[in-house]
Amino acid sequence: MDFSYSPKVEALREKLSRFFDAHIYPNEAAYAAEIKRNRTAGNAWVPLELIEQLKPLAREQGLWNLFLPSSERAPEGLSNLEYAPVCEIMGRVLWAPEVFNCSAPDTGNMETIERYGSEQHKDHWLEPLLAGKIRSAFLMTEPAVASSDATNIQCSIRRDDDEYVINGRKWWSSGAGDPRCALYIVMGKTDPDAAKHQQQSMILVPADAAGIEVIRPLSVFGYDDAPHGHMEVLLKDVRVPATNLLLGEGRGFEIAQGRLGPGRIHHCMRTIGATERALEMLCQRVLSRTAFGKPLSDQSIWHERIAQSRCMIDQARLLTLRAAYMMDTVGNKVARAEIAMIKTVAPTMACQVIDWAIQAHGGAGVSDDFPLANMYAGIRTLRLADGPDEVHNGTIAKLELAKHKIQSQA
Repeated sequence: MDFSYSPKVEALREKLSRFFDAHIYPNEAAYAAEIKRNRTAGNAWVPLELIEQLKPLAREQGLWNLFLPSSERAPEGLSNLEYAPVCEIMGRVLWAPEVFNCSAPDTGNMETIERYGSEQHKDHWLEPLLAGKIRSAFLMTEPAVASSDATNIQCSIRRDDDEYVINGRKWWSSGAGDPRCALYIVMGKTDPDAAKHQQQSMILVPADAAGIEVIRPLSVFGYDDAPHGHMEVLLKDVRVPATNLLLGEGRGFEIAQGRLGPGRIHHCMRTIGATERALEMLCQRVLSRTAFGKPLSDQSIWHERIAQSRCMIDQARLLTLRAAYMMDTVGNKVARAEIAMIKTVAPTMACQVIDWAIQAHGGAGVSDDFPLANMYAGIRTLRLADGPDEVHNGTIAKLELAKHKIQSQA
C-alpha cells in the first residue's frame, strides 16, 4: 500500500490550503457574526450570505464535488484514497465543507442517488444537488426505538396503487432545518413480515410534500447548528409516487451499507483535520502562556499530551488511509472491518486531543472565543452518528472471532 499523495492530490491540497488562508480562516469571525445577526433579527434559519459568496469561488478553482467517485455527472470526483487528504483540510473548520459542496448529509445522499437512483431520480434530484442549488436530509433515526439497531425502525411505507403512503416520526434529521432542503431520503418498513433485513426500504420524499411537519430543532450541547439543524420530523399520510422508491422493496439495508460506508470515512477524514488544528492551537497556547514561573511549554505534562496527540492523530490518519485504499480496491463490503475501526478510533481520539486543547486554553477553551468547544460538541456526536461505537466494536469483534473460529476448525 502506497499512501504517498499523487501530484494531482498534492496540487489540490495546496490549492485548498491557499483557499483556506484567503477565504475560510479570515472569515471565521464573520461567519459567527452573521449567525448572531440572524438570531438577533429573529430568524437563524436562513442561508448564510458568506457561504453563498464563497461557493462560486470554490467552484471556479475546481474545488467542487470532489467527494463523488466514478460519476459521469461529477467528473471532478476523487477516489476515496485521493479524497482523504483533501477532506482532512476541509474538516479544519466545521462549516467549510459546504463551501465546496462536500458537506453531510448531501454527500451521502448524492452518492445514494448516484448508486441506486434511476436516471429520472438523477435528473430531478442529483443534478440540482451537484449544482448546489438545493440541499437534502436523511431520515433514519427514530425517537421511539433504539435506532442503533435499524431493524427497530417503525416508520411505515405502505403501497397504495401507484403511490406509497408514509407514516412515522424521525429525529436527528440533519439538514432538514435549512430552507433550501428540498429532498428527504427516508428509511422505513415496507413489509413488517419479511425476513429481518428485508423489511426496510428507502424512498425519496419531496420536503414540501403534504403531511410533513418539522417539529423542532434538536441541540447538541446547546448548539442548534442553524441554519443546517438536526430536526424532529413528523410524516403523516405523506404520499409520493411509487417510482420514488430506491432500488426496490426490502433493499433498504443494502442501500444503507452502501451509503454509510463512504459517509463514515468522510466523517473520519474531517475529524482528523479538526484534531490536527486543535493540536496546533494547543501548541500555540502553551508556547504563549506562563504559569508558576515558567512557560507552559516547559512543563512535562504538556510534553506528554502533545506527544500522545501526535501519535494518536497519525495512527488514525494511517488507519483511515488504509480503509480508503481498501474501499477503492476491494469494495466497502470487504473493507467492513476497516471502516468500523476508523469510525470508532477517529472520534474517540479527537475527543481526547480536543479536550487537552481546551484544557490548555483554560476558561477560554470552553468559550466561543475559540472554535474548540463547538469542535468538541460536533465531534462528540460522531460517536453516535452513523452507528454508535458499541455497534462498530461489535462488528469488529465478530469478524475477528470468525477468523479464529475458522482457524481452530482447520
